[in-house]
Amino acid sequence: MGELFRSEEMTLAQLFLQSEAAYCCVSELGEIGMVQFRDLNPDVNVFQRKFVNEVRRCEEMDRKLRFVEKEIKRANIAITDTGENPEVPFPRDMIDLEATFEKLENELKEINTNQEALKKNFLELTELKHILHRTQQFFNEMEDPSLLEESSILLDPNEPNRVAPLRLGFVAGVIGRERIPTFERMLWRVCRGNVFLRQANIEDPLEDPTSGDQVYKSVFIIFFQGDQLKNRVKKICEGFRATLYPCPETPQERKEMLAGVNARIDDLQMVLNQTEDHRQRVLQAAAKTVRVWFIKVRKMKAIYHTLNLCNIDVTQKCLIAEVWCPVSDLDSIQFALRRGTEKSGSNVPSILNRMQTKQTPPTYNKTNKFTSGFQNIVDAYGIGNYREMNPAPYTIITFPFLFAVMFGDLGHGTLMTCAALYLVLRESRLMAQKNDNEIFSMVFAGRYIILLMGIFSVYTGIIYNDCFSKSLNVFGSGWSVRPMFGNKGANWTFDTLSGNAALQLDPAVEGVFNGPYPIGIDPIWSISINKLTFLNSFKMKMSIILGVIHMLFGVTLSLFNHLYFKKPLNIYLGFIPEIVFMSSLFGYLVILVFFKWVSYDARTSMEAPSLLISFINMFLFSYNDPTIKPLYRGQMGLQIFLVLIALACVPCMLVVKTLVLRSEYLWRKRLGTQNFGGIRVGNGPTEDEAEIIQHDQLAQQTEEEPESCVLLPAFKAQEEEEFNFADMAVHQAIHTIEYCLGCISNTASYLRLWALSLAHAQLSEVLWSMVMRVGLSTKGFAGFIVVSLVFFFFAVLTVTILLIMEGLSAFLHALRLHWVEFQNKFYTGQGFKFLPFTFESILDGRCEE
Repeated sequence: MGELFRSEEMTLAQLFLQSEAAYCCVSELGEIGMVQFRDLNPDVNVFQRKFVNEVRRCEEMDRKLRFVEKEIKRANIAITDTGENPEVPFPRDMIDLEATFEKLENELKEINTNQEALKKNFLELTELKHILHRTQQFFNEMEDPSLLEESSILLDPNEPNRVAPLRLGFVAGVIGRERIPTFERMLWRVCRGNVFLRQANIEDPLEDPTSGDQVYKSVFIIFFQGDQLKNRVKKICEGFRATLYPCPETPQERKEMLAGVNARIDDLQMVLNQTEDHRQRVLQAAAKTVRVWFIKVRKMKAIYHTLNLCNIDVTQKCLIAEVWCPVSDLDSIQFALRRGTEKSGSNVPSILNRMQTKQTPPTYNKTNKFTSGFQNIVDAYGIGNYREMNPAPYTIITFPFLFAVMFGDLGHGTLMTCAALYLVLRESRLMAQKNDNEIFSMVFAGRYIILLMGIFSVYTGIIYNDCFSKSLNVFGSGWSVRPMFGNKGANWTFDTLSGNAALQLDPAVEGVFNGPYPIGIDPIWSISINKLTFLNSFKMKMSIILGVIHMLFGVTLSLFNHLYFKKPLNIYLGFIPEIVFMSSLFGYLVILVFFKWVSYDARTSMEAPSLLISFINMFLFSYNDPTIKPLYRGQMGLQIFLVLIALACVPCMLVVKTLVLRSEYLWRKRLGTQNFGGIRVGNGPTEDEAEIIQHDQLAQQTEEEPESCVLLPAFKAQEEEEFNFADMAVHQAIHTIEYCLGCISNTASYLRLWALSLAHAQLSEVLWSMVMRVGLSTKGFAGFIVVSLVFFFFAVLTVTILLIMEGLSAFLHALRLHWVEFQNKFYTGQGFKFLPFTFESILDGRCEE
């Protein structure tokens, strides 16, 4: 557990990998996920690096697999995911994979092309079948005997100037059903009413061969006279994307064509079924291995991308890489390199060489499934500096406890605990389902946080004696309200109790108060009129006590940072003034609260002075008010001494520390290294230190100015940054003012514990009185039905409002108390995270390649 309290010790290491073994070694490092590679080619374009062709080939294979995956999903075939983690294929296997993917892609494209052509032909034949069927109906209606008899009456056969009936031309086709009204209006306007349109809907939807969607169409036939109208009609049909089909004029020809179309449709349907079966077999076979192929290709791509970060020596036989890695995992890294070398068949072992550097290492905190949620809460505020105290282990206890102080309810805490316990007990099955819902994933990731919040809420609910806004009388109240013969304290009768709406119980009277409740708050307070007055005083003082203790603990943790980084100046002029300032003011206030609780009993409680007035007078040095009695003898002298001590701590933090830093800088400058003609004088760096400094300075200049790489002298790299007294004074003044004012504002900020707890209790009580009381007031069988319905609404409102909304509110307030009031006392949070090269995070999409 030692690594949990402080980030892991990191080291910069140099890897010397043989060219034939580099691929396998990086593969093994990716499996264990313990090293973070540095880019040694920042000035080289990504398209000019050594393994850019291999990366492109992997991207092309990935593209082909995405095409296959898309086809599988479009066919509604489940992709098999067995959870298998295949080994990385060797570079020589890339050719076989490319050939397999190329063959599969071409086969699927050929099947899709043929199937699309067949479906297009099938659609045309189907539309032609409907046209032949519908047009026959149109012509049968036009050849109705009644219509012919009517026309013969209108035309006199004995008339000498009789003209033979006109013969009209026609076209038939299919158009989208939604375009029919517009199509009809356009024909009428362009042809000026000289055409005759008949249309009928095709009842069954037709499949679009391109998109696969189901579309509804209609059959139409247009009668006209003359070639001019014919051309206009065809242009309008073309504009509305209507498909025209040839339609014979005689019924016999239409009947013969319909028979031929039906035969061709049957043959085409059989071919389509065989094609679809073949396509399904190919996709089902691919669905069994596509996930494994994805893993292999993406692992290969990640390896080549990592190899592009390495340098290649002049002999082209060795790759040089620089990695950050934990010191505790060096043995595992050595074993991984050895396995990679053996797997590649190389006889030359890979070399891991630790390097000394002045560069700041990344921050790495080892976590497990229990601590990862709390570590994420801390990291959301900021990644800690290297080897800085980690707030996560303390947050495991303080965060759910402060949440429970605001959410204290036995019933609600039990419901939250049960919900979190379900997620914890079934975590393996839920993780295997891989739910993509973002809200569920967020709740599932914090299941252990929610579990502890629920358990602590149960505990604080017992302390508050609050369960769904009702108190539990388990041990019997400590107050006696029963009229008893010979009771000297309460000479009440039953008439007294029944004739008064409210009676005051005096704990100073013998027989009324029999002692405190064994645990938590006495249940009699739930029916008292002054319940809020009592609970407000209790919870407000409790919030101040918890807040001051929490902040003092945060200041104490800063001492361990100063001791670890060996900064005695920060201890004497930082930690000690800070702890004295807060303890002499707000620590003293906490002591006064406990002193008042212990010193005054029921008989003398009316004589107790107000702590708030006493604390204000302490800052104003006002002790002449005769109405305010001191809490203890010598209070005035002690309080004046504490205020003077607190005021004396301010210049120590504000001025003294800045002056001491300036004196130390001037002293180091006088005794620093001087270089005259290449001769080393004074106490400058040794030759080994000079090489380290030169390496760091070269790396830093390479990153900043890649085009001009110049080796700087060691003594120049050792020169310290110029001390700016004004900047340091301003910085220290800001820190001092922020701390001193923050002690006041942060203490007041902890009053949210009282406010949120009161709000939650009152909201729970209002929900009970407005909902459940309505159902419980009804008697008989109707009352059972009403209670059932009311309880349903009560349960829904309890879960949505009190559990989810109130729980989220208390969670956010607890988060703020840790980020602002607790962590700013010792936690800087300005580091950068350790991002190891690991296949697991790449495959899960948690990091970019």
